[in-house]
Amino acid sequence: MPALGCCVDASVSPPLGYAFSWDSSLPAPELFSSGVPPATNAAAVTTGSHWSTDLSSALYRVDGWGAPYFSVNSSGNISVRPHGTDTLPHQEIDLLKVVKKASDPKNLGGLGLQMPLVVRFPDVLKNRLETLQSAFDMAVNSQGYEAHYQGVYPVKCNQDRFVVEDIVKFGSPYRFGLEAGSKPELLLAMNCLSKGSADALLVCNGFKDIEYISLALVARKLLLNTVIVLEQEEELDLVIDISRKMAVRPVIGLRAKLRTKHSGHFGSTSGEKGKFGLTTTQILRVVKKLDESGMLDCLQLLHFHIGSQIPTTELLADGVGEATQIYSELVRLGAGMKFIDIGGGLGIDYDGSKSSNSDVSVGYGIEEYASAVVQAVLYVCDRKGVKHPVICSESGRAIVSHHSILIFEAVSASTTHVSTQPSSGGLQSLVETLNEDARADYRNLSAAAVRGEYDTCLLYSDQLKQRCVEQFKDGSLDIEQLAAVDSICDCVSKAIGVADPVRTYHVNLSVFTSIPDFWGFSQLFPIVPIHRLDEKPTMRGILSDLTCDSDGKVDKFIGGESSLPLHEIGSNAGGDGGRYYLGMFLGGAYEEALGGLHNLFGGPSVVRVLQSDSPHSFAVTRSVPGPSCADVLRAMQFEPELMFETLKHRAEEFLEQGEGEGEGEDKGLAFASLTSSLAQSFHNMPYLVSSSSCCFTAEASASASASANANNGGYYYYSEDNAADCATEEDEIWSY
Repeated sequence: MPALGCCVDASVSPPLGYAFSWDSSLPAPELFSSGVPPATNAAAVTTGSHWSTDLSSALYRVDGWGAPYFSVNSSGNISVRPHGTDTLPHQEIDLLKVVKKASDPKNLGGLGLQMPLVVRFPDVLKNRLETLQSAFDMAVNSQGYEAHYQGVYPVKCNQDRFVVEDIVKFGSPYRFGLEAGSKPELLLAMNCLSKGSADALLVCNGFKDIEYISLALVARKLLLNTVIVLEQEEELDLVIDISRKMAVRPVIGLRAKLRTKHSGHFGSTSGEKGKFGLTTTQILRVVKKLDESGMLDCLQLLHFHIGSQIPTTELLADGVGEATQIYSELVRLGAGMKFIDIGGGLGIDYDGSKSSNSDVSVGYGIEEYASAVVQAVLYVCDRKGVKHPVICSESGRAIVSHHSILIFEAVSASTTHVSTQPSSGGLQSLVETLNEDARADYRNLSAAAVRGEYDTCLLYSDQLKQRCVEQFKDGSLDIEQLAAVDSICDCVSKAIGVADPVRTYHVNLSVFTSIPDFWGFSQLFPIVPIHRLDEKPTMRGILSDLTCDSDGKVDKFIGGESSLPLHEIGSNAGGDGGRYYLGMFLGGAYEEALGGLHNLFGGPSVVRVLQSDSPHSFAVTRSVPGPSCADVLRAMQFEPELMFETLKHRAEEFLEQGEGEGEGEDKGLAFASLTSSLAQSFHNMPYLVSSSSCCFTAEASASASASANANNGGYYYYSEDNAADCATEEDEIWSY
């Protein structure tokens, strides 16, 4: 019986076809007459040996989704252009340098932060807000619109204190306001707008009770420009009653359910059967009740929402036109209308395709969006003879998505090496243990190989493997024999060219915590290596996170891809010590707020980075380590201090029972070392730490952990004897 194995060198493609090596007692088989089987789409990223940063930019579509804020620089790293198209060459920021500054230990000049890491660029946030304002100003001026635009940021997109405060500060010259959808969001909006423009709107959306409405009226008393938007008809009675008791004249808005909607995932909350808003019948009842209460002048704002990620300006104009008809009717009925709030919907091009037929792209830019809105409102108002209203929008996704980048590390990757082939004698012994059906499959496989019929080879290879698995389950094959069969079948697949070349890259991340929208409904984000882009990526991979959950992976990518072009891990070509960093872009909206604590992995570390005139063009103005194990335990109602005392007592009992080594002073040192290690475990972050870059290894436990570290690629859980070195002052600035 021939000893089947692969004779194809994995590094050199055969010129004519594929062949198998056989027992020397048999004649060598002919090469496959049909030539090389078609290569799979993941067999190679591209042909040719030449590679450039331009090719990487095209491969990852950086110029599509990244413009004007992200590009690939001459060093092969992702470059951030914090001022968009106004960024000067010397102002561009090398993202890898930011990551190294944040993650390098302090004794090497870094900040000692642990991965994963969110990098925020307030300059990008400012540019996004100014770009939106400029687009509407241009549309207003060019079309002769007789009112103005003033935006409102919906804080649900990202409630981080510094994000909201930045928006209020950057938007103050433009009367930019905030939108709240809950009581805590209302409180933070009240606090932040106390330092903003007096004309900025505070729009109160969401379902409301007595407390919510009372708080909104308190905001009105504090001279904040507060508008209570009715989501349900029943809320009106509460507004009328509480406002009279508090002696506050409210400003009221209402949310209309439009007939216009789009059919994508993000349009599910719009239309007549949407979650929010009032029908035309309900609107008329609200108008009547306000009139009877002498408060019709309080109704000043109409709000609607077609849905997020509006795909085309045609759909947008249709919805805005319908809403403006309702606005005009409210004016006719005597309401004191001043504002039309078009809600959210300004989309983000996540994949760079500029497509109007996708949930992850849109077929327009900000200027086209603003022009379509102004034109639609202008057209209806002029036909109806209605004074032009102030136009508001709640474009949260479009404002905050670009400014935040999630950085994480790929710590290892699965291999695609085929196991060593059994010897001729070993193979003969293996075949003798197979049942008759399996031996028949093996004989047919050998004959098909001689004839060069690789499709038939695959058929019998699969059948052989399955029959052997059944024998293993029955106990008639041992694990070594099963492994030998697996090796033979894998070799066949590799020789024929159908072996799966897609690797699994293990990343130091929780998908559930940091990319919850991907897990929840397969929302795609651009994911790109942030360095080594001057090298050709020779692998393709999917990303598997740290959680003990089969859903903890990213296996869909922009461009309709089921794998991502990646580089070999461990190469030091980029001068980064062999570490391999990936970035998820355009995730500044929703991801941080929606992330959970699955497997008790908390949020990432965060740095805030401003463009500066320092040698490397940036300054880190804030640095926050991610939540520790104690922090995430507290979130689950545990008390880490009591937990530590319990374990400390357990350690003391352990040593008293004589289980520990040594006596007297030695036991005291052992107890101190053990309890110190336990205490530090509560202060550590849940994620992995690289021994190649971290100052967090406790010397007392170095020898005990050496063998463990050798088996996991140099990664271990953060165990540091100088944890204070990782803490950073909130307002300290490091220029780099």
